[in-house]
Amino acid sequence: MSETKTSWYFIVNPRAGSGKTMSEWVPAERLLEAEGIPFVTAMTDHKKHAITLAREAAAEGYRRIAAVGGDGSLHEVLGGICSWCEETGTPPEDFHLAVIPIGSGNDWIKSCHVPDDVTEALKLLIDGSFGWMDIIRGASGDGRVSYMANCAGIGFDSHVCERVNRQKERGMRGKMIYLNALRHTIFHLKPISVLVRADGEEVFSGEIFSLAAGNGPWSGGGMRQVPLADNDDGLLDYMVVPKTKLSSLVKEIPRLFAGTTHESDIIVSGRCQTLEIAPLNEESADLIEYDGELEGRLPLSLEVTLQRIRVLKGKKKD
Repeated sequence: MSETKTSWYFIVNPRAGSGKTMSEWVPAERLLEAEGIPFVTAMTDHKKHAITLAREAAAEGYRRIAAVGGDGSLHEVLGGICSWCEETGTPPEDFHLAVIPIGSGNDWIKSCHVPDDVTEALKLLIDGSFGWMDIIRGASGDGRVSYMANCAGIGFDSHVCERVNRQKERGMRGKMIYLNALRHTIFHLKPISVLVRADGEEVFSGEIFSLAAGNGPWSGGGMRQVPLADNDDGLLDYMVVPKTKLSSLVKEIPRLFAGTTHESDIIVSGRCQTLEIAPLNEESADLIEYDGELEGRLPLSLEVTLQRIRVLKGKKKD
């Protein structure tokens, strides 16, 4: 067993934030040095590299690990820590996890009241401003295990993410790729048929356009699909959008931004500790999205584990 290290281990995604990472990270390193914070930096050079780096850091004794990037970077780092903990029997409670936001998708930080500013986020880290976050474990039909920091989705969510990620792989950046993906998905998405169980009880069966499950309320760059979600309450919030008339559906869209989906007569919502989504036919074995990253296909089982991890948290503004 490696000796526990007190230094911070920063995993930096140089491609995050439309390529602006290094121009913001170099001054950040200077701030850490000036404050006397011991740290090491590791750069990712390919997709999912942060998972490997986080696992290696944990094995080497680092218990303070930070993702420098967006929600995708956080997803990979959390996955690396949690998978290593599961394999070794190490409690995730031993770890401190931080996000230094340099990314195009920064929804998780809203849930934890972390400023969307590198310097301000680092000040929270330096001040030791941390709180607990529930660990959500997901298992898909192919046996793949993933860990969710913020939100997971199928249907509309996952297909928007698929198109966004394709554009990123072609070197495209900026907010327009999200708008393009949104428009395309609205006009091309087909409903899927699923059975949804919450804590073992059926809550929906039939055709849906979308399903979201959240550890935190924010997703999609400003939407609140599960507005009551709290990542330290031991519960998972879910929202199901059934197939319905387009005219009725359009009227519900403002709820996504107003945070009132739980008040809708059309949308099915609730809270649970385990959520199971099973396709009712082969065509409905839909893509699964976690924190903006695609990970397998339905069926999907999500559970709030009995474990938590310390994460960077700021003070909630009144």
